[in-house]
Amino acid sequence: MHLALSTMDEFRNLDRDIEGSAKRWKKFVESECPEKEKFPQEWKNKTTLQQLCMMRALRPDRMTYAVRDFVEEKLGTKYIVGRSLDFSTSFEESGPAIPMFFILSPGVDPLKDVERHGKKLGWTFDNKNFHNVSLGQGQEVIAERALDLAAKEGHWVILQNIHLVAKWLSILEKKMEQHSEGSHENFRVFISAEPAPSPEGHIIPQGILENSIKITNEPPTGMHANLHKSLDNFNQDTLEMCARENEFKSILFALCYFHAVVAERRKFGPQGWNRSYPFNTGDLTISVNVLYNYLEANVKVPYDDLRYLFGEIMYGGHITDDWDRRLCRTYLEEFIKPEMMEGEVLLAAGFPLPPNLDYNGYHQYIDDLLPPESPYLYGLHPNAEIGFLTLTSEKLFRTVLEMQPRDSSGREGGGTTREEKVKATLDEVIEKLPEEFNIAELMSKAEERTPYVVVAFQECERMNTLTSEIKRSLKELDLGLKGELTMTSDMESLQNAIFFDQIPDSWSKRAYPSMAGLANWFVDLLNRIKELETWTSDFALPSAVWLAGFFNPQSFLTAIMQSMARRNEWPLDKMCLHCDVTKKSREDCSGPPREGSYIHGLFMEGARWDSQSGIIADARLKELTPTMPVIFIKAIPVDKQDTRNLYPCPVYKTRLRGPTYVWTFNLKTKEKPSKWVLAGVSLLLQI
Repeated sequence: MHLALSTMDEFRNLDRDIEGSAKRWKKFVESECPEKEKFPQEWKNKTTLQQLCMMRALRPDRMTYAVRDFVEEKLGTKYIVGRSLDFSTSFEESGPAIPMFFILSPGVDPLKDVERHGKKLGWTFDNKNFHNVSLGQGQEVIAERALDLAAKEGHWVILQNIHLVAKWLSILEKKMEQHSEGSHENFRVFISAEPAPSPEGHIIPQGILENSIKITNEPPTGMHANLHKSLDNFNQDTLEMCARENEFKSILFALCYFHAVVAERRKFGPQGWNRSYPFNTGDLTISVNVLYNYLEANVKVPYDDLRYLFGEIMYGGHITDDWDRRLCRTYLEEFIKPEMMEGEVLLAAGFPLPPNLDYNGYHQYIDDLLPPESPYLYGLHPNAEIGFLTLTSEKLFRTVLEMQPRDSSGREGGGTTREEKVKATLDEVIEKLPEEFNIAELMSKAEERTPYVVVAFQECERMNTLTSEIKRSLKELDLGLKGELTMTSDMESLQNAIFFDQIPDSWSKRAYPSMAGLANWFVDLLNRIKELETWTSDFALPSAVWLAGFFNPQSFLTAIMQSMARRNEWPLDKMCLHCDVTKKSREDCSGPPREGSYIHGLFMEGARWDSQSGIIADARLKELTPTMPVIFIKAIPVDKQDTRNLYPCPVYKTRLRGPTYVWTFNLKTKEKPSKWVLAGVSLLLQI
């Protein structure tokens, strides 16, 4: 990217300078917070904006911090500090015609503030002048009754989660309008809803939004703030309420740390959690109630029961992904165990479980002993932060790019119009895309339909579906650009996608998951076609198979089991795959193995493979996804499987993880497998 920058007048010779003073630049680039450092040589005299451009080329992962500093310098500190408003101040601005609208953030319950403030002023459930309706099926009528009564008598009404009742919102808007005049002066309405995930999902009527005071409370960020906030849900009385004081306090503190970890781990994206979950303070407070009841009722601490209740029900109730469930379970196994009573439990490196203290003592312990914020506090490697920050930065700049004006006649920086740029890409794709596979001809060439041959046919058919749609849509757009066809909304979407280097929707629906931009995606597509052409030329299994090149990698792995089941007359349902990481690279494979297959092109995230020792090892700093050697995959009967010293490692198609899951490969480890679970270690087919 810095080469592209060097072609601009302001940055001429930047590339030469970096090569000529490699030592200075290396020191700058490898610094922990380069945005706080001065650029080498005369480059430090560039304007702040020009320095941002260089920073983006050299350290994209630090851009969110660099942009933040830029905003602070140019506009002032108030634009970057997120101070939460005192609720009572906001409340003073509300009235019968001005409701308060809470935009919900994960892990934050703003309605607690409403209840607390109501208590002070005399509006409570017990006084029957405070109504709380959680919207959902059949609750609309109850909400309408509560509003009518409250408007007349001067009560308060909370309407929670109104985004769940889209069809009723127009009625709510009319009701609010109706009650905005002539209602009791003490009448107040408090509404809450989750933010829409996309612009198309905006369903809250404009009338409600325009008339209300909108409040959002961001969750605390960082382990320090989260741990204090978790502890804030309790007080000295809580700590003293259980007869088994030692056990109760230790497990309560471990639960607070667990809660802070699962809530804040979200920021690491898919390496943190495969999916996003709405863990909230209710999960923590109910878990502590359960803990109290179980300790009061049992002579021995039922560690297994407690972990099951917390991990599978209280917190696990939110979790829908099996790998996330394993992660949640592993945290609890590490934090809540009999050893905690001997003072042998480390909640994180350098942070042991505290001794028996009072309430303020625990807060003080966090301030004094919790190590500074880093991925280590969550069991993750520091690389996890680089990956997540780079993705955040890419998202930020993609949003900025999409906000650019879309005037097709306007010339880009390089002097080409938008339409010329699209036309050039369109011509290149059409020219380079090969002919479709002739399935009938291929079928006549295959001597027998082995499981591998069937996979090859399926892949060719899916590739034909994709390439024919690419050609059709591009030819149609070409005619539209020439003015021979009227431009439709589909053609405009295709044009926008090509211009912004994104994969068009109609293509991605027929393709495989990918996080690449259009240019890299197309190069990858041509490689996949080439791989298929080589394989189908004689249907001989390649010496090493590129697993990522398949639309459906599972089908190839299943074919390995099927062919070995047929050869050895084993029942297919009593078999599993055995995974042996070799020391070979792709070039070292001269031919396929006698049974099974060599596969290549996988990457490891969260750790690395140590080829010398043949085990998983800690990742090296800044090596986010090191390449794996060739892996030998064969099928074995389930009862021959050795599960000792193995980490069951999930394999995903992309860094999005979650829905792109392919298989589980058991990898050798000397460390406890739990270490790799917490580090979010997985194998990826694409990066």
